[in-house]
Amino acid sequence: MSIAARRHRERAQRHDLIVATARDLAEAEGWDAVTTRRLAQLVEYSQPVLYSHFDGKDAIVRAVAIEGFADLAAQLTHARSGADEPGLALRAVCGAYLAFAAERPALYEAMFVLPIDVKFASEETPPDLKAAFGELVGAIKPFDAHPELRTEVVWAALHGLAVLRRGGRIPADAQEARIDLLVSQISEAGSLRA
Repeated sequence: MSIAARRHRERAQRHDLIVATARDLAEAEGWDAVTTRRLAQLVEYSQPVLYSHFDGKDAIVRAVAIEGFADLAAQLTHARSGADEPGLALRAVCGAYLAFAAERPALYEAMFVLPIDVKFASEETPPDLKAAFGELVGAIKPFDAHPELRTEVVWAALHGLAVLRRGGRIPADAQEARIDLLVSQISEAGSLRA
């Protein structure tokens, strides 16, 4: 292995370590606990090394969010591919989305609540974000020939449910009924348009 290749590999490993450490710290203690000073201590690199990878905390949160979109896309893909009927696929995707938000609250917060310099619904949208949205589109497509707008509304509904549940504004025990209602609204609307 050449020196340049080794340095590139080591740099990528440092980058991944910083992102993973920020993600773990945020899940354990919240995003307020994630500071460049704290991260530098935890990864055992100096702050200048950390800054050679990221411009600051916002850039780290962005990197965590992008990684989160890849994780969400994988979870939604798995949910959708495990269902053999469109209504079940949509239900599985909705359930997987809400489970992701509940199981990884700090990651979800980085992706959808904290301000990050990521463009949604544009040519500049990162591929992992497009993949996650694409899984939602794929679950809704059987019910709508032009599913993008309906997907945005379903996404907004899921996001609202996730945030309200996390904040204790709605009871967790009615989640399955909420998913059933959302899926029935989409599938019935789709059958009316057919």
